[in-house]
Amino acid sequence: MEAALVERLEAAVARLEAAVASGASLASAAPRDVDVPAAADPAIVAYEEFVGEAVGRLTAAAEKIGGKVLDATKLLAEAFAVAKDLLVQAKQLQKPASMADAQDFFKPLSDVIAKATAMTEGRRPDYFNHLKSVADSLPALAWVAFLGKDCGMSFPTTHVEESWQMAEFYNNKVLVEYRNKDPDHVEWAKALKDLYMPGLRDYVKKHYPLGPVWDPAGGAAASQPKAVAPTPKAPAAKAPPPPAPPSAPLFTTEKSPKSSQPKKGMSAVFQEISSKPVTAGLRKVTDDMKTKNRADRSGVVSSTAAAPAAPEKTSRAGSFSFKSGPPKLELQMGRKWVVENQVGKKTLAIDDCDSRQSIYVYGCKDSVLQVNGKVNNITVDKCTKFGIVFKDVVAAFEVVNCNGVEVQCQGTAPTISIDNASGCQLYLSKDSLGASITSAKSSEINVMVPSGATDGDWVEHALPQQYIHSFKDGQFVTSPVSHSGA
Repeated sequence: MEAALVERLEAAVARLEAAVASGASLASAAPRDVDVPAAADPAIVAYEEFVGEAVGRLTAAAEKIGGKVLDATKLLAEAFAVAKDLLVQAKQLQKPASMADAQDFFKPLSDVIAKATAMTEGRRPDYFNHLKSVADSLPALAWVAFLGKDCGMSFPTTHVEESWQMAEFYNNKVLVEYRNKDPDHVEWAKALKDLYMPGLRDYVKKHYPLGPVWDPAGGAAASQPKAVAPTPKAPAAKAPPPPAPPSAPLFTTEKSPKSSQPKKGMSAVFQEISSKPVTAGLRKVTDDMKTKNRADRSGVVSSTAAAPAAPEKTSRAGSFSFKSGPPKLELQMGRKWVVENQVGKKTLAIDDCDSRQSIYVYGCKDSVLQVNGKVNNITVDKCTKFGIVFKDVVAAFEVVNCNGVEVQCQGTAPTISIDNASGCQLYLSKDSLGASITSAKSSEINVMVPSGATDGDWVEHALPQQYIHSFKDGQFVTSPVSHSGA
């Protein structure tokens, strides 16, 4: 490899010397297929070696699976290639004064991440957990946009770790689903984790702990054309994926403007109704139309009349219904985080928290919350299809009146309480195996613990929900029902 690198450098130098001798400009002398700064930069060489090995392993596993998993993996490879191009170009440009000034420079990376996110939208696709793992992991590459401690981002190494924690929620679901079904999927999930943790994290920590290196005497980053990155050397696809719908830039917090298009569907119907008088179009009720004056209504229930249909029995999930209010994610009185009525929000996060604060989650549906830090306690109340990932709690973690909740504890939790819940998946880290788990009036509780034999594997344990009570020696003895026997 060193010999080939020396040959490329010699060829580039020879061409530059010839161009200078003939009076040509340096820009026209540089060969298009050779980037001299990139070839001479040890950090870029290390990046190519790291990505070639880690992404190559991931791609090899994806090729065995095929389909959308392979398409998503190719987008991931493209994103890593674009990130390398940004690092190379940064060394030739001035550091942007703010994130707003660097929007165009980082747009190629934003576009690739938007394509991966678009694969998870709409009707739930096949291999949804695989696609979400890729889409939620790619924001880790936004570490290349770190412009300093006041830019609003965590330091690069921390940013990579935090971004992977969100993706790990879905990556673990792939491991659990396929651990006894298909080793190719298990290998893919393990390769994805190794790519970020420890792969990308350790690379950034070693070479770019304070972000990309910029050139004070270089050009302005904001003046660069939008398509600055060369075509990434990702594996060739049989057919390119459809273009992603336009989305907000990755590196901005501005809210998208409200649509000015006319309302369609039921919204148009309600708008038309509200624009007219309430009683418009109603007929006047005459005396002969009133029930008391009708001959066919005697007021006596006929024996042949059909009995009214009995109301349907509501399931446990029906008892969790609540009146939806405005969505909230705020800190109240400096002591209590309130997360309420969030629907379809997969990227909720609480970063600035401490051990004196508590978190109360209420009425959320089809959403995921990430808690980055230690808090006193967490309560999840009346939520449906809700996922939460947290690090440490000082007192307790509680699930109350919920249906279809997935919980992942990455640190420690002395007490975990599950009350009146249906369908609770609980992932415990090695540090939280000593937690005391209390359950009441709950069903379908499964606890996943890490396997000691193989790193990355999970072992599932179902908590009993049925018990046998026997009167022995003057008192009742309670034991869980075992379904393994007759």
